[in-house]
Amino acid sequence: MNKKELVKQIAEINGISIKEAQRGIDTTLHIIRDTLKKGQKLTLIGFGTFSTKMRSERTTKHIVTKKTIKIKAKKIVKFKAGKGLSEIVQKSK
Repeated sequence: MNKKELVKQIAEINGISIKEAQRGIDTTLHIIRDTLKKGQKLTLIGFGTFSTKMRSERTTKHIVTKKTIKIKAKKIVKFKAGKGLSEIVQKSK
């Protein structure tokens, strides 16, 4: 499923226009981005938790040249599924 399909399904389920559903999704994603940008966690009980983490600098070998390269430290986004979501996924076949 992509964003367009998600918006359409939200609009159908809630009996609202596609524009209203689009605005809701865009607002939700904007809030998630801003929260993570501030370094804060966002927890949706039963669904999961979005957070950020610093990945330390590390060295590795370039696949082709075999030279050692240094990968800079950076902040990454993490998602940990909540108990409810995990249970639903485990029960699906």
